[in-house]
Amino acid sequence: MNVKEFQESKVLERPDHDKGTTEDLSAAPGHALHKQLEARHVIMIALGGALGTGLLVGTGSALVKAGPAGILIDYSIIGCVVFLVMAALGEMVSFMPNARGFGGYGTRFVDPALGFATGYVYFCKYLIATPNQLSALALIMKYWVGDRISPAVFITVALVLIVLINSIGVRAFGELEFWLSSLKVIIMVGIIILLFVLAVGGGPTGDRPGFRYWNDPGAFAEYKVRGPEGRLLGLWSAMVTAVYAFSGTELVGVTVGEAKHARLSMPKAVRLTFYRILFFYITTVFLLGMVVPHNSPALVFASGAKVSAAASPFVVAIKLAKIQGLDHVINGCLVVFVFSAANSDLYIASRTLYSIAADGKAPRVLSRTTTHGVPFVTLGLCSLFCGLAYLSTSTSSAKVFGYLTNVVTIFGLLTWVSILVSHIFFCRQLKSQRIDPAYLPYRAPLGVWGSYVALIFLIVLILTKGAEVFVGRFDYRTFVVQYIGIPVYLICIFGYKLIMKTRRVKNGQADLITDVPQETVAEERARFEDIQRQREDSGGPGSIWAKIYRTSLSWLF
Repeated sequence: MNVKEFQESKVLERPDHDKGTTEDLSAAPGHALHKQLEARHVIMIALGGALGTGLLVGTGSALVKAGPAGILIDYSIIGCVVFLVMAALGEMVSFMPNARGFGGYGTRFVDPALGFATGYVYFCKYLIATPNQLSALALIMKYWVGDRISPAVFITVALVLIVLINSIGVRAFGELEFWLSSLKVIIMVGIIILLFVLAVGGGPTGDRPGFRYWNDPGAFAEYKVRGPEGRLLGLWSAMVTAVYAFSGTELVGVTVGEAKHARLSMPKAVRLTFYRILFFYITTVFLLGMVVPHNSPALVFASGAKVSAAASPFVVAIKLAKIQGLDHVINGCLVVFVFSAANSDLYIASRTLYSIAADGKAPRVLSRTTTHGVPFVTLGLCSLFCGLAYLSTSTSSAKVFGYLTNVVTIFGLLTWVSILVSHIFFCRQLKSQRIDPAYLPYRAPLGVWGSYVALIFLIVLILTKGAEVFVGRFDYRTFVVQYIGIPVYLICIFGYKLIMKTRRVKNGQADLITDVPQETVAEERARFEDIQRQREDSGGPGSIWAKIYRTSLSWLF
């Protein structure tokens, strides 16, 4: 049975569990988002959101803990898991794009309690991610100013700017993020080429490190304890940093609420973004391990690091190669990366809280929007929470960054778990209601079995990610930030279920009508191509920028 026939046969049979449980405010006047993001905006926001602090700064922490071979293994494993998560998300979003975020799929296919927990866990992640980016900015600026200028100065300037940018219409925000993300990709390509040149002896010193640092100090670092146990502990502990580095890849699922052609842009974002990020991350960490030893005291995360130590291992690579002045250029590029990441993180935090309210699981006032479609109430609340970044003024910036990274990571892992669970139940509903898979705009390559494999791995990782806490002296602070997300997640699920007395969605009873376009993908693609041709033929400003992008940068992206 195809989608249109199914909708016509079921239009009067809305499932009882979905009636009255939520009030969809996403289309109400004064509560609606504006669908002004083009496909290129969605794709580049997804790519740019993932290319940020995790790779440029967090990789230094992973290198210290795991060594060059360890981070290569960690990033490869997590990259595969991220692909499975993105494939699961792409299949659901391309079938029924909606403005309710990830929680909306949990509500629709599994249980409203899971939708409630998913929405709030993802919101908590980005509520903390923005101040984490700002603390990373303070860490980067310290390379130039040391302790002479308070980190609060840089945090305040950046915070004011990102709030102003997020206060304008989503079209302007998307355009700005598009070009910032494009710049980030160009910078990353340049860094990869530079690392390769340094690895083969193309630097000023003529030194050819090759795999030297894999032999001395070694391919694997010993973390906290000596011997194989220390190497294994380092490998597993750095897995958390790899998760944080890839964190944000899924945020494309939030942008569909403001995307014009979500069914066309989402599959493209899933297929292309993963391979781009996999290329950037795997290639980068491999080359980085060749030019920077994991025990270098120039790394800010290394033991015995000085105040002026670099936050990014890429700056350390340039210093070791003795390239005069380029370290300052790269550090300046890091400011662009972190600012862009903070900007997009605040956007996602405000839209996630909006989607929770639109899903009927938060006060109605949180879904209020301006005439330009900006959810100003949620934007204000999320901006106030950015005050966490000012912890960097009284505590080591590197320590604050580490704590916030752990919190962001656990909430990110739990969000991925919810996406996979929702996809598993989504596949069951498709099968039980006999929807022909050929009518899905995008199919996960490994299907439901890929989601099962990724789900099992993530559960094991969540339960064991804090193993380092139990080795040596017990650090209760690290234990709390490593595992705080688990009780929050479980309390949200079971608390909501007990209070609201929700029921699990049974097979064959999920709503596969609402938000599912009756227009076929081929019809929507033909309409989209007509609009594109008309826009380019009009000769307006938009057509000029589109031609510039198509002739200069589109080949890279």
